[in-house]
Amino acid sequence: MPKRTDLKKILIIGSGPIVIGQACEFDYSGSQACKALREEGYQIVLVNSNPATIMTDPEMADRTYIEPLTPQFVEKIIEKERPDAILPTLGGQSGLNITYFLAKEGVLDKYQVETIGASVEAIARAESRKLFKETMGSIGLAVPKSGLAYSLEDGFKLTEEIGFPLILRPAFTLGGMGGSAVYNVDELKICLERAIDFSPVHQVLVEQSVIGWKEIEFEIMRDCQDNVVIVCSMENLDPMGVHTGDSAVVAPAQTLTAQEYLNLVNWSKKVIRAIGVTGGGANIQYAVNPDNGQIRIIEVNPRVSRSSALASKATGFPIARIATKLAVGLTLDEIKNDVTGKTYTFFEPTVDYCVFKICRFTFEKFPEADPVLGTSMKAVGEAMAIGRTFKEALQKGIRSTETRRYGFGADGRDIPEREQRNRQEISQKLIYPNADRFFYIRYALRQGMSVDEIHQLSKIDRWFIHNMKEITDLEKRLEKYSLKNIPLNLMRQAKEYGFSDVQLAFILQCQEEEIRKKRLEMGVKAVYKLVDTCAGEVDPEKPYFYSTYERVNECRAGKKKKVVVLGGGPNRI
Repeated sequence: MPKRTDLKKILIIGSGPIVIGQACEFDYSGSQACKALREEGYQIVLVNSNPATIMTDPEMADRTYIEPLTPQFVEKIIEKERPDAILPTLGGQSGLNITYFLAKEGVLDKYQVETIGASVEAIARAESRKLFKETMGSIGLAVPKSGLAYSLEDGFKLTEEIGFPLILRPAFTLGGMGGSAVYNVDELKICLERAIDFSPVHQVLVEQSVIGWKEIEFEIMRDCQDNVVIVCSMENLDPMGVHTGDSAVVAPAQTLTAQEYLNLVNWSKKVIRAIGVTGGGANIQYAVNPDNGQIRIIEVNPRVSRSSALASKATGFPIARIATKLAVGLTLDEIKNDVTGKTYTFFEPTVDYCVFKICRFTFEKFPEADPVLGTSMKAVGEAMAIGRTFKEALQKGIRSTETRRYGFGADGRDIPEREQRNRQEISQKLIYPNADRFFYIRYALRQGMSVDEIHQLSKIDRWFIHNMKEITDLEKRLEKYSLKNIPLNLMRQAKEYGFSDVQLAFILQCQEEEIRKKRLEMGVKAVYKLVDTCAGEVDPEKPYFYSTYERVNECRAGKKKKVVVLGGGPNRI
């Protein structure tokens, strides 16, 4: 159906200043929203207190307000501008919360402002822990055993029913702020008081812990005609218990059985319909028991999320742009895909590569901070890598964090061979999630720990650990050679596994420049592959590329003059 013509002026809420848990991923989505609405001829009013964004560039919106993101200030803007609708789903949790409280206080009704993208009722069903639990129960989808606490007394009563360990999830907070895992009464008192204080409605879900289960996410979109597409599945390498913003993530999901994947796809379609998103997208998070395949739903974000940015770049499917156009009444079969320029968005992207997201932490600048990762986000930024295999993407991702690591170890910065880290220390680092856990998996493998032992300690799926073991096994093979006698097939395999020239120089005891010269002489060169949403079925107009070590180069460089623009890499403090 065509776009809505009864709407003329639309208010977009940005996400405010960059803070841990609410980073500039939402500048991308807000900017795409502005562009999409302008394409359709709408007048745009934008409010965002952060001037260091693309969305607050004067050319992005017709009116831009640099004001505090509070219901009081947004109400003044509504009173002055009189928008026909408000789009709350492109500014992260800030946009949702402000819209919800404006509706609750009667401001939207007073000025006859419609909510598009996700209705106030849909926001409430996803964000209110009580309504969410009831909504999921109505479709037969299990949630972890839980109850709502508004006071310490409520929390202690629920603990008697549920038992330790528990997860505390404050309602309407961002980045897991105020949430925690608790294991005893002393921790419960401290953490519950803090969680109640962090929640703007002083409501906390006290939930049975499913720490150790797989954490799976689905990015899904629905239009006003009930067309639904699954954009991308994602799997957190760290099991449940680590905030998804801190966890390493791989897309598509790698360790689900065909039946588990199909079950989650079917549940996701039921969930987005039950929540009531009728013109946009949702991020859905599940816990899957690795022993028996049991499914529990953890939460739903009825908006463009941090994971949406990852899924969008991972697939080439412009989620924020499409979500905006769906919000104004267009349907999936009417919106042209920007990347291909030929197909429409009523199709599910095909991924013939592996995407790996890894977070950047800055604990060295906060010496008193607890370095153990939990349900409250601590990462300051993240990097994404694309490879033909998980092994390649893993190693590219690690060096993309720009923390002076050049891959999965073997880069001159490992110390276990010098200090001989003992097994007790390694075991502790595997049990408790931390920023260096991947390197401790490497130390464990190098010291002879089995895949099963590492899995039992870390609860990371054996498939991922096995792939890491294959990297260290190849490293041991490489150590038997020098630059002069390394075979061609081994050099090629090392590059296919994601080894950088820095790593190979360290292993073969030579200089990085010598490695580069040698492999070029051997014909081992990087080629570029397409990210085109359809695995080569359509010749795309605006593709983007990733490098890998294969024979066929899909790069289509033209002869026009060009300018190279260098980005800034992952967020850092």
